[in-house]
Amino acid sequence: FQPPRSDLKQSIMEAIQEITSEMEDLHKTINDQATNHIHSGEIILTYGKSDTILEFLKAAADKKLRFTVIVCEGSHDPQNNSYEGHEMARLLAEPTVAGNVIEDTCVIPDSAIFAMMARVNKVLLPAHAVLANGGLVTASGCNLVVLAAAENAVPVVCLTGIYKLTPLFPHEGQDTLNDLLSPSSMIDYAWQQGKPVDFVNPLHDYILPEHIKLYVTNVGSFQPSYTYRLLSEYYHQDDWAPF
Repeated sequence: FQPPRSDLKQSIMEAIQEITSEMEDLHKTINDQATNHIHSGEIILTYGKSDTILEFLKAAADKKLRFTVIVCEGSHDPQNNSYEGHEMARLLAEPTVAGNVIEDTCVIPDSAIFAMMARVNKVLLPAHAVLANGGLVTASGCNLVVLAAAENAVPVVCLTGIYKLTPLFPHEGQDTLNDLLSPSSMIDYAWQQGKPVDFVNPLHDYILPEHIKLYVTNVGSFQPSYTYRLLSEYYHQDDWAPF
């Protein structure tokens, strides 16, 4: 047993308060960096719907930057006509609180990503988790976007809060990094009756660190190779050293 600590409760309360304050200021801190990463005349591509990216792009519009946004529809559930990209484009087309609007927003089907990538200046992606090796776990379908970007030498920037940094490595097992959904959202069961078909429907994609140009977080911007340093700052050594 560990000896009792009279200051334990106070330390926990201070840590909770710190996390709460960080979450409240998360979007504002990231949005303040908008002019460093978005420039007038650029064509920005994003995938699906992300509140962080939405606020970031609207913050850039409020700074009088004129740019175009291409939104991939993100067809995760076509059986129910669920396309997150359509909702994202609708929200982007609405005026900001200050009354500014993004110059142009358009939606493309996922099948057109590679064809459109040659015209894109930058790709913005959200994060589900940032792994210890600098890799990214994000929405299923984003790996297609990243591979197309790599083929056309288009930089990929990920917007995320530092609280999504995890000490896990990708080789520790697929079960710890992903969830498998029912294939019924993508394909009708009646179609595969009598056919030996294995259909895998992952919830997330894993993106290699060499395909990510930059992480923009609420504590600044950094390259994937700097992740080890952030781990030592935000995790106790006992939490990540054994991995």
